[in-house]
Amino acid sequence: MLVRVDPASETPLFEQLAASIRQSVIDKSVTAGERLPSARELASSLGVNMHTVLRAYQELRDEGFIELRRGRGAIIAATAHSYDTLADGITAIVAEARTQNVSLAALTALIREEYK
Repeated sequence: MLVRVDPASETPLFEQLAASIRQSVIDKSVTAGERLPSARELASSLGVNMHTVLRAYQELRDEGFIELRRGRGAIIAATAHSYDTLADGITAIVAEARTQNVSLAALTALIREEYK
């Protein structure tokens, strides 16, 4: 799994880190049960603070992408790969939005409204 962050980006590092891992789960480049690097190890390899990694891991845990186990670290959750149908639906929605020249901001607003 390749994790990248851009220190020059306006997006906080923990969000970039979480997004990178989330994408790896969604595109199945990591599998359920696979262990992620320890927070200390990943922080060291990326040159970021360990608490940045822990915050990203906590966010991913809250979203159901990973499980945090004391003494075992972060593990990809067994339920993390149930996004195939949803991803197909999103692809169709984005394609339809592009056909109708709906902006990303408008599409996002529509999704947020429906999600409520």
